[in-house]
Amino acid sequence: MSATPVTQLTPSSQPQQPSSPLLGASVTELTTWVQQQGQPAYRGKQLHDWIYHKGVRSLTDISVFSKQWRAAVADVPIGRSTIHYRSVASDGTIKYLLQLSDGEIVETVGIPTDKRLTVCVSTQVGCPMACDFCATGKGGYKRNLERHEIVDQVLTVQEDFQQRVSHVVFMGMGEPLLNTENVLAALRSLNQDVGIGQRSLTLSTVGIRDRISQLAEHHLQVTLAVSLHAPNQALREQLIPSARSYHIEDLLAECREYVAITGRRISFEYILLAGVNDLPEHALELSKHLRGFQNHVNLIPYNPISEVDYKRPSGDRIQAFLTVLQQQHIAVSVRYSRGLEADAACGQLRAKK
Repeated sequence: MSATPVTQLTPSSQPQQPSSPLLGASVTELTTWVQQQGQPAYRGKQLHDWIYHKGVRSLTDISVFSKQWRAAVADVPIGRSTIHYRSVASDGTIKYLLQLSDGEIVETVGIPTDKRLTVCVSTQVGCPMACDFCATGKGGYKRNLERHEIVDQVLTVQEDFQQRVSHVVFMGMGEPLLNTENVLAALRSLNQDVGIGQRSLTLSTVGIRDRISQLAEHHLQVTLAVSLHAPNQALREQLIPSARSYHIEDLLAECREYVAITGRRISFEYILLAGVNDLPEHALELSKHLRGFQNHVNLIPYNPISEVDYKRPSGDRIQAFLTVLQQQHIAVSVRYSRGLEADAACGQLRAKK
């Protein structure tokens, strides 16, 4: 997995500034950087520990470094955000609006259970995909997030909960496969620097032509979740504008190729919209697409947003859809989203209070 390197610096009597923040850099990169500052190599491991495990936000706060050197590198950014706003739901889910160094706001969610703490991270400021049922897409797109801005979301939630993060899902604002370089670098850092196992990392995509195949070449152990949301091309185009240039058959062919290359099962996300895509015939049509390769369907009852009039299906309608898939021997489960009243559930994220 590739990572964006800290800029190679020319040794000098004056501290050289990296072109990007230090968060997201590996212990090897940090060691190279401290040596270029005239410091001994072991300082790299110390710096790594203070950034990833002690949560330091400024190099001036690293007490094991000399005061003179701390003063010299005081302006070198680590790359941490500030909490602009937090909202706590009754189920313990917390939504955060994080302010980045350029003033942009991005959203992340901490989702606690008895045995784990999951973070839902964003990969872009806004989202260009404009899915019709999703609040994020209604706000437009501004820019990709850098690797440090993605990793920072996990560290921020971990610090606020005072609990180790066990799982990370790339299901927040943005389309991860339109920001592949930074997402891959963040995945590497979360795995190797923060210490979260690859199989506890989930990458979600609506499907970008050729990007799933490119991802397969990295042979990652992360879970790939593909947002399908419809059993046919016409309905998918209605819900997901980008589907007009990427036919559902081509997307599913790429998914089959991914499974063949990686040996990893794909998860298909399917938001159930009452009277739109939740009929038994839709379930039967969906099942025909999913035979012959390893996959699992996550059914997600729709979470309401103010901009559109979609409705959540009744419990009976959800069960009927589930039953049809089970009868067709499709692995399936229903995922009820957390954080609904805090607007922190799937499809509700937007960068404002």
